[in-house]
Amino acid sequence: MAASTGNTGARPAKAWPQTLALAFGVVYLLVGIVGFFVTGFDNFADNAQDEMLLIFMINPLHNIVHILIGAAGIALSRTLAGARTYGWLLAVGYAAAFVYGLIAIGQSWDFLNINAADNVLHIATAIVGLVIALGPVNDRVARPSRA
Repeated sequence: MAASTGNTGARPAKAWPQTLALAFGVVYLLVGIVGFFVTGFDNFADNAQDEMLLIFMINPLHNIVHILIGAAGIALSRTLAGARTYGWLLAVGYAAAFVYGLIAIGQSWDFLNINAADNVLHIATAIVGLVIALGPVNDRVARPSRA
């Protein structure tokens, strides 16, 4: 029985947008989980000035958003099309969060407990989302040369 040519059983390498989507997914998932060690589960959508993770203000609702964003990145990073979709979700979602933050910072109704550092992170994440969604990928398949 002859072995099939070209099939080594190895998985194809991930394109860089998939790797970046996976990395951002893991980071946001971990940030969401660690956030609960700071906030606990009380005062779900409270605007408490003393609940901070490093320089970022958080609350339990904010933590859940991070966990959902992280889980989506991990799940969607499996395919290039999924990673591109995740990039668009980051771009649109975090651009909206940035605009929300411009209006909500310092307001008593700020249910995500956002500060200026969060806003900088949100616009940076939106830009990364655009990079994931629109960045070029060399998807040509290497073909054996004929001699």
